[in-house]
Amino acid sequence: MSSRSTALIIGAGLGGIATAARLARQGYQVTVLEQNARPGGRCDQLVRDGHRFDIGPTLFLMPEVFAETYAALGARMEEQLDLRRIDPTYRVRFDDGLTLSLTSDLNSLQAQLEAVEPGAFGGLLRYLDEGRVNYHTSLQRFVGRNFYNLAQYFSPANLPLLFKLKALVKHYHNIGRYFDDPHLKAAFTFQNMYLGLSPYDAPATYSLLQYTELAGGVWFPMGGLYRVIENLASIADSLGVRFEYNTPVKRIEVDGRRATGVILRDGSRRTADVIVANADLPYVYRQLLPDRAEADRLEKLKYTCSAIMFYWATDRAYPQLDTHNVFLSGDYRASFDRIFHDHTLPDQPSFYVHAPARVDPAAAPEGQDTLFVLVPVGHVDDQAAQDWDALAARSRSFVVRRLAELGVDDLDQHLKYEVIYTPREWTNLYNLAKGAAFGLSHNFWQVGYLRPHNRHAHYRNLYFVGSSTHPGAGLPMALLSARLTTERILKESGVVRPRRTSVTHLNWAES
Repeated sequence: MSSRSTALIIGAGLGGIATAARLARQGYQVTVLEQNARPGGRCDQLVRDGHRFDIGPTLFLMPEVFAETYAALGARMEEQLDLRRIDPTYRVRFDDGLTLSLTSDLNSLQAQLEAVEPGAFGGLLRYLDEGRVNYHTSLQRFVGRNFYNLAQYFSPANLPLLFKLKALVKHYHNIGRYFDDPHLKAAFTFQNMYLGLSPYDAPATYSLLQYTELAGGVWFPMGGLYRVIENLASIADSLGVRFEYNTPVKRIEVDGRRATGVILRDGSRRTADVIVANADLPYVYRQLLPDRAEADRLEKLKYTCSAIMFYWATDRAYPQLDTHNVFLSGDYRASFDRIFHDHTLPDQPSFYVHAPARVDPAAAPEGQDTLFVLVPVGHVDDQAAQDWDALAARSRSFVVRRLAELGVDDLDQHLKYEVIYTPREWTNLYNLAKGAAFGLSHNFWQVGYLRPHNRHAHYRNLYFVGSSTHPGAGLPMALLSARLTTERILKESGVVRPRRTSVTHLNWAES
């Protein structure tokens, strides 16, 4: 660039941090404006009395995507993060007493599956091979690239791939090609909840999730997932990015076909050549832009589910719990219908428990425990009767009773404190529209070019990064979103794009 261009990033979520660092690496003068007191967005952290909780994500998946980001910033992931592979990835417990330990130890996995359904291990191998194809094809042809028009997305080269990826086939219907037993169908489809989706609505393409877990592994960065935020923010800072915390943006100023700057809540004004919004996209259109028609359109789209969260600090440890624990309850189909159609809590909710001290002793004082509990629930719906305090109380009672069956029967006696998040907190603390924990949904009509784009259609220097824009939700997708948005900014500003490291071929352990 002939002179240093400037960029303002609204929001210091993972996508905002990575975009800021990438732009700074290309010579931009970058400022990040974050409304909260620290970076991370919903990938936040709570530390109190020696207990450390990750507020949001707890699974480190697709390490090659993280490695590509570090490489693009001139660093090596394995020198920045102390990663530990979790195996078994998690223990899945059904309410009829069946337990499965999903592991990359194929001999162990074979014995478990064959005991449930003879021949099921062969089905798993076929299923994982389908996931392998879906994963690499999706990254190379759909998720890992920008689309600038509909013809690119539905090109003659891509159309056959959409059918190959089973983008129009529902995931739960497709799993029936590999397993008959309902336990196994559930054990290898509930991962759709990583994206806030029901397996009855999600495309069969998402068999790639199970492949990433068993082939690429589920990892844990020592220090928790928030360590990734701290580390990338530190790298961004070293590249010259300026972070301003406790600095909420009131609106984006526009003039003609350009965004000229932002007005902060205190009334001050900031200007830049490029503006990138990392806040939740529906919130940006509804609150920060004079674009009510687009805000109304986004309001009508499908959203992911929300979650009721319990963060429990206990004065004793519970060895009955592994690092990752999934409890599947009641009627599988009915549970998802209650969440996604009725927008409420299932009668018998499934839930997830994370005990980070199993892998990282620093997560809790010695002899004590730090427990993270996630109960999926419907998003905020103004047309439904939603008493979040009552729903939180009911979900808590159910979780405590279910854990008692496992021998964890004295939680209340040993509870030092608890923090509870409902969809209200997701909305109020992180500006998530409808309290939807994963942003907009990922059905066929809301992915790829059909998903909200990463540049505004009218304001040509206003870009977006994060879960509700292309390519979607989750930490790896946030990093891909940052890469794609940065590439688009550089392309449209006339800057030569740097050579890209292939995500699907980067061996991060040897990079």
